[in-house]
Amino acid sequence: MNKNDLIYETCVQVLKEELLPAMGCTEPIAIAYAAAVARRTLGELPTSVSVTASGNIIKNVKSVFVPNTGGLRGIPAAAAAGIVSGDADLKLEVISTVTESDQNAIRDYLENTAIEVTLSDSPHIFDIDISVASASHSARVRIVTHHTNIVRIEKDDKVLFDLPVEDEAAADDGLCDRSVLSVAGILEFVENADLADIEAPVKRQIEYNTRIAEEGLSGNWGANIGKVLLAAYGNEVHNRAKAMAAAGSDARMNGCSMPVIIVSGSGNQGMTASLPVVEFAKELNVGYEKMIRVVALSDLITVHLKSGIGRLSAYCGAVSAGCGSGAGIAYLYGGDLKVIEHTIVNAIAINSGIVCDGAKASCAAKIASSVEAGILGYHMFKNGQEFRAGDGLVTKGVEATIRNIGTLAREGMRETDREILNIMVGC
Repeated sequence: MNKNDLIYETCVQVLKEELLPAMGCTEPIAIAYAAAVARRTLGELPTSVSVTASGNIIKNVKSVFVPNTGGLRGIPAAAAAGIVSGDADLKLEVISTVTESDQNAIRDYLENTAIEVTLSDSPHIFDIDISVASASHSARVRIVTHHTNIVRIEKDDKVLFDLPVEDEAAADDGLCDRSVLSVAGILEFVENADLADIEAPVKRQIEYNTRIAEEGLSGNWGANIGKVLLAAYGNEVHNRAKAMAAAGSDARMNGCSMPVIIVSGSGNQGMTASLPVVEFAKELNVGYEKMIRVVALSDLITVHLKSGIGRLSAYCGAVSAGCGSGAGIAYLYGGDLKVIEHTIVNAIAINSGIVCDGAKASCAAKIASSVEAGILGYHMFKNGQEFRAGDGLVTKGVEATIRNIGTLAREGMRETDREILNIMVGC
């Protein structure tokens, strides 16, 4: 494989596009980002705010803490943080510079400003539309498809920027075409890529995500799933791999202001794809370069599985990332393409039933389960066991099985998504 091959260029671009820093759960941060852009466009502090969001956005923001707000949760808190103290130039780190004084101002703003939240009837799974107004001006900002993809900006009903998005297929999200990805192509890329083409984003991912996982284990965050795992099951690498990923989610879902490196728009997926693999790489003493390559492998497998599902779904994204980490662990133990493919298929068969009911403390436990499925998927094949075509969602070949999961999550779980939202809104 040479650098001019389409798969090589695509993999390099995917790592650049996907491995981005974000502080806090990315859905409330996307709201804060849109709100910060709206306030900047307005030119002054708005006296009224309206947030219209798709169901998956509402689901993922309802229960999660917004970092740097002193323990606030929900869409109004995210919007207020972006409006009062957000720096729109920082995108997914939009509220990373909020001070203690700013937090007081955010609370005051929430108490004195009407922030209306409405469920969108948009055809897009990912849709945030924020309108703000003062006594003399108005502004509007809309984000569609992914977290920083602004498609419309208005001021005083004058359109300043417009990117047509008539339907889901027409939404130009600015990301490269991932349809060329395959497990075989990803493995070939990882084994042959120049280290310089993958090192910077992956190295940063390892550093950022390790730091927040360590904070999750040392602090008191959420349900402390990472700590529980270590206390209950010991310090063997199999358990450390689960505990580190879970601990990062413990901290992130419960308001920790430390940034993470995301994958497929998700910090939880970014940690699930990287931290278990890092623990096994350290245990096996494979060296720095192989660690970089294997984390890139896990990231790209995760993106490949998620590409057919979409950014948001009723299908838990940690499942895909757990498959990615399982593939990476198989590779670290010398697994070839056949071993990696069967690891992925086995892991898919084990855990493709976990639903996404929004971002919150229990995500850490789902992450642990997904990493366990990835590890078990590898050990199954190592011991001569596998799930075969016809076993439920499994069909002949890893790529066909991945397509089945994409169809299930994207099409089959739409009604599930609606019912989850109905239940959550009624809580």
